[in-house]
Amino acid sequence: MVYSLPEKVFLLHPDDDVAVAQETLPAGTRLREGQRVWELATEVPRGHKIALRPLPAGAPVHKYGQVIGFATRPIASGEHVHTHNLGLGELTAAGEFGTAVRPVEYVPEGERCTFEGFLRPDGRAGTRNYVLVLATTNCSAFVARAIAEQFREAPRDYPQVDGVAALTHAGGCGSQLGGEGYHQLQRTLAGYAHHPNVAGCLLVGLGCEVNQAAALLAGTQLGALPPSQQPALVTVQECGGTQKAIAAGRRVVQRLLARANECRRQRLPASYLVLATECGGSDAYSGITANPAVGAAADELVRQGGTVILAETPEMYGAAHLLTSRAVSREVGEALLERLRWWEEYAAREGATLDNNPTPGNRAGGLTTIYEKALGAIAKGGTTPLRAVYRYGERISETGLVVMDTPGYDPPSVTGMVAGGANLIVFTTGRGSVYGCKPVPSLKVASTTQLYEHLSADMDVNAGVILEGATVAEVGEQIFAELLQVASGKRTKSELLGIGEEEFCPWLLGPTL
Repeated sequence: MVYSLPEKVFLLHPDDDVAVAQETLPAGTRLREGQRVWELATEVPRGHKIALRPLPAGAPVHKYGQVIGFATRPIASGEHVHTHNLGLGELTAAGEFGTAVRPVEYVPEGERCTFEGFLRPDGRAGTRNYVLVLATTNCSAFVARAIAEQFREAPRDYPQVDGVAALTHAGGCGSQLGGEGYHQLQRTLAGYAHHPNVAGCLLVGLGCEVNQAAALLAGTQLGALPPSQQPALVTVQECGGTQKAIAAGRRVVQRLLARANECRRQRLPASYLVLATECGGSDAYSGITANPAVGAAADELVRQGGTVILAETPEMYGAAHLLTSRAVSREVGEALLERLRWWEEYAAREGATLDNNPTPGNRAGGLTTIYEKALGAIAKGGTTPLRAVYRYGERISETGLVVMDTPGYDPPSVTGMVAGGANLIVFTTGRGSVYGCKPVPSLKVASTTQLYEHLSADMDVNAGVILEGATVAEVGEQIFAELLQVASGKRTKSELLGIGEEEFCPWLLGPTL
């Protein structure tokens, strides 16, 4: 039997050299378009690529209308294209700046969508109302968790509070005092301690560590806060040991809960929203359904005056030219390219390449190279101008689309964006990541209906309907509407499951000494 090409594959751009299998196609499957017929010599798994024309060794291979790699040997028409015959090579995409900037048609202030949020004294808005117990070093992690554990049922007695969360990590000592990693960790912790979703915070230190809690208060944005808004502080050694520190922390949290319970939601415009975008456990459909749909939602939030963060810098490798062409200035575009050069050097120092980024799961799902993954990943950023580039955990002050330099690894990437002030997260997945993040709600978008139904207790939105006839714009509208509801207090699946404390994962730089 001969099938028409659109019955069995997706052709994403008329100039593409490959198409994507809609289902697993057995060897011998015949496809037709006009007078052209392809017969598959081998099985092609669902989501994997099929060559539409013969390609000589060294030829660039196009998907999405862009280069995703180069043929490592001659590829026959109808052949399965993957790691056995496709690899990286030298890209020649020009580093143009601002050539694709399109003006944004902003919604007038009086007509903007609204949500019910917590307006904070610094003018930012929270979508949740948490009390945090934040360990400054791993040496105080047990005490921090023991303090928070006593308040697991806090929302019963404090109905305006979403919970008491203990956030611990693997760092805080054994690092260079005053070094880059030291300042990055302090910046990250300070961003959480003074986050719009946090009504009160207790810092828990040991007392002798490199990352001194008192230095954290004095050396970051926390030191400029009025005393009433600064985090409280407990150190194990000063208190006289574990039990006394837990008791002291318990008394502090009790006071913070009473204060947090006085906060009330109020109607606020969507311009107060700062959306972190992340993709994890991607497959070939992520760049066709979930990521472009998030991009449509991102464009709408920008139109509403809000902020969208695109991160995962290594996953921009091979697609950065599409972002620099949307940069509002050469300075912004150069800042992005500088970060990518840093990542090239960083990977080389560790004996790695950026093409190590696609995981075994990504490749099983049909993604072959980092170029291919990047082209799908940046779709989350939509189409609006790129307005700024931030270092990891830096506080976001610009509105519109911005980039934050983070790893591609999901937990540290999202941790950095939350530290920067993101009060919402949208997380796309094609393989089934089950990510949650306290104190910020994480809305998960599945790339296929099969995944959405298989992980129904974890997925919030099914972007797979795009493969069944829905448009990217329609699913983007659904995601945007869902984000407004989540911002107003609707629980995401990860929140209902209680996920989000273990996922706090600051990106730790430098040697452990």
